[in-house]
Amino acid sequence: MADAQLEATVKEALEMFRPQLQADGGDMEFVCIDEENKVHLNLTGACGSCPMALMTLKMGVERYLKDACPEISEVVQDNAVNYDDMM
Repeated sequence: MADAQLEATVKEALEMFRPQLQADGGDMEFVCIDEENKVHLNLTGACGSCPMALMTLKMGVERYLKDACPEISEVVQDNAVNYDDMM
């Protein structure tokens, strides 16, 4: 589990990014930071079911978060939808 200071910094950075998701009808929920410094999130609203959610997560949230907190190794979506299963 991540230390309290890292978690606070991550949550602050996520709050700064949140309006960009909300502008498109989506949002995110912080789940945890694991022992490998991976940030686990749930994308909600429009982002939760969007086929572009992974790109938003990796090219948007992860990039922004790594700039704010270089010790973060990755951002992963806990509630990821496998679109191949839907076909």
